[in-house]
Amino acid sequence: MNRIVVDDDKCRGCALCVEFCPKNVLRLADRFNRDGLRPVEMGWPERCIGCATCATVCPHVAIVLVERAARQKVGETE
Repeated sequence: MNRIVVDDDKCRGCALCVEFCPKNVLRLADRFNRDGLRPVEMGWPERCIGCATCATVCPHVAIVLVERAARQKVGETE
């Protein structure tokens, strides 16, 4: 299954992705990034269907969809 990765330092916390996620996977984090902004995080990763709507609506290109094969290649586990 594909999943998303959020670049905390690119995320401006606008929450467009939170609003448009069809499965309500995302939320604003309780932590702050280096600019003092609350980035988005996957609050409920088990709900993610890998549709990439969040990445599509992100005006700051802070979200990318990572394919399972690519994650396994670098040794990441699910």
